[in-house]
Amino acid sequence: MQSTIYARPEQEEILNDEAIHHQIGEERTSVSKDTPVSDSELFDAYSQAVMHAVETVTPSVVFIKATFARGQQEAHGSGSGFIFTPDGYLLTNSHVVHGATHLEATLSDGRTYGAELVGDDPETDLAVLRIDAPNLVVARLGDSQQVRAGQLVIAIGNPYGFQCSVTAGVVSALGRSLRASSGRLIDNVIQTDAALNPGNSGGPLVTSRGEVVGVNTAIIASAQGICFSTAINTAIYVASQLIQHGKVQRSRIGVSGQDTPLPRRLVRYHALTEDSGVLVLDVQNGGAAAQAGLRAGDVIVAFGENNVTGLDDLHRRLTDKQAGVPIGVTVLRGNAKRVLTVIPVEA
Repeated sequence: MQSTIYARPEQEEILNDEAIHHQIGEERTSVSKDTPVSDSELFDAYSQAVMHAVETVTPSVVFIKATFARGQQEAHGSGSGFIFTPDGYLLTNSHVVHGATHLEATLSDGRTYGAELVGDDPETDLAVLRIDAPNLVVARLGDSQQVRAGQLVIAIGNPYGFQCSVTAGVVSALGRSLRASSGRLIDNVIQTDAALNPGNSGGPLVTSRGEVVGVNTAIIASAQGICFSTAINTAIYVASQLIQHGKVQRSRIGVSGQDTPLPRRLVRYHALTEDSGVLVLDVQNGGAAAQAGLRAGDVIVAFGENNVTGLDDLHRRLTDKQAGVPIGVTVLRGNAKRVLTVIPVEA
């Protein structure tokens, strides 16, 4: 129970410091004499919310130790993860486990198990591991589409090997994009100021209700309080693909290119709604683009009915659903606009 003095609109008299301290003292005396309170009741709502989330999720958080071969030597790395199915599937970051020769997962109760890599997706920096262990506590997954800027969130992980460390903050922004190591953009990333450090990677970002809404992924080292988590809705989709297929199925058309601005005269002449596209630098021999007639020097401005303003747009369109399906790709070749039919293949 907190003793708080509120400024009331109808109160004209201003209390001086002595009167305020006297009033607080009386209230504290009254509470101590008449109303015994437990320690838990003395915590404020913020503390109660954080403690509830921590107590709910911590049993699901694991410490991941990865061993890598470096020539004749072994190197070790570590990170975090969390259990999301009763049969031992764990979510973590790709960069924590990619290329590892041996993996171990230590639960919050101290039990350690060998972990199997089920699948790894550097494009979204997500990976799924599995352990064979009894009596696992499963993290409750939330809906990242329901998250709002300013909402309280808690990060739980193992920074620098300090197991089950807790930091709290708010959602700073939604819908961010983060560049993966592969060069693709990870979309719908949650930005938060809940402090992350090396070793937090792969741990859960949770709400005050103890629901996981993100997978802690990255920080900007030169900044303070700018941290990123992959949205749990993205993670659920990727995890299901990794469990079913061992990889995330995507498609490709066999070109390399770069973002390029479009001359204003061509934008006006062809009534384009965007002023940039993808300049094709090279076309793979025998690939889908080559078979469709794309050439180096073409500028891709649309994929099906969707505008393409750069490589990131093109990557977003090349999902597994496009593999084997003919689709019109709009290109500018010189001053002319052409639509070529491309059949993407599985990446």
